[in-house]
Amino acid sequence: MLRHAYTLLLLASFFWAGNAVSGKLALGHVSPMVLNSARWIIASLVIAAIGLPHFRKDWPVLKKRLVFIFLLGAIGFSLFNIVLYNAVRYTTVINVSIEQAAMPMFIFALNFVLFRTGVGVGQIVGFLMSVAGVALTASHGDLSTLAQLQMNFGDALMLIAVISYSGYTVALRNKPDVHWKSLMLAMCVSAFVASIPFTIWEVAAGEAIMPTLRGYAIMAYTSLFPSILSQIFYIRGVELIGGNRAGLFINMIPVFGTLLSVLLLGEAFQLYHAAALALVFGGIWLAERSGHRRALETRQ
Repeated sequence: MLRHAYTLLLLASFFWAGNAVSGKLALGHVSPMVLNSARWIIASLVIAAIGLPHFRKDWPVLKKRLVFIFLLGAIGFSLFNIVLYNAVRYTTVINVSIEQAAMPMFIFALNFVLFRTGVGVGQIVGFLMSVAGVALTASHGDLSTLAQLQMNFGDALMLIAVISYSGYTVALRNKPDVHWKSLMLAMCVSAFVASIPFTIWEVAAGEAIMPTLRGYAIMAYTSLFPSILSQIFYIRGVELIGGNRAGLFINMIPVFGTLLSVLLLGEAFQLYHAAALALVFGGIWLAERSGHRRALETRQ
C-alpha cells in the first residue's frame, strides 16, 4: 500500500511540474485564463466519456453534497491555478517556489486545529529538509539570494493559493464515498464553472490569446495529466496515507520542474540540483518514516 501511495504521489508531483513548464511554453500561444477554462472543460468531457454511468449511479449521494463538491473543485482545481497565474505577474518564480513549499506546514496546522492530528519530530525535520532542497533549487544554488527577496502583492496572492490548496487537501478527508470517476467529473465541472468569470474578464480586458498549434498541444497536456491524472493520484494518495504525509510530496514539484526545464528547455544541470534532490527525497523519506510509525502506534 505504501509503495503504491508513494508512486501515485510522485507521479502527481511530476505531472504538476510539467504543468509549470507548460506555463512557460504557453507564453504568447494561449493566455492563462483561456488555458485554465479549456483544461477543465476538456477534462470534464474526458471523464464524462468514461465515467458517466458511475456518475448517474452516484448522483443521489453527490446531490446531497453539491455545495461541498463545488467548493472542492472550485478551490482545489481552479482557484489555485487562477491565483498562481496572476501571482507570477507581480513576483518572482523564486518567491513562488519558496512560498509553495510552505504548503505542507499549512496542512499540518489545519489538520491539528481541526482534527487534532499530531506531527512527529521526524516529520518536522523532514519537512525542513525538503524546504531546504526547494530553497536550493529556487535560488539556483546560492541561498544568499533569498535574503534579497522582497514581499509584494504577488506574494500575498501566492499565500492565498497556498492556503486554498492546503484547505482543499485537508477537506478531502470528508469527500463523499463515491466512485472516483463520479467525484472527478463533479469537481472538474465545478472547476470549469468557477473559471468562467475569470475568462470573461480576460476577454473583456483584451488580454485573451486564442491558442496556436503549440497552445492546443499545451491544452491537451494540461487537461489530461495535471488536471486528471495528478488530481486522481493525489486524492488516492491522501486516502492511503493522509493529508499530512501526502502533502509533503508537493515539495517535489519545483525539483521536478527544474529537471524538466533541463530536459525540455535546455537549461544546464548543476551540482546544486543533485543536492536539492537529495535533500527533498531525504526529507520526504524521513518525514514519511516518522509519519508511518505514528500511524501504526495510533492503530495499536
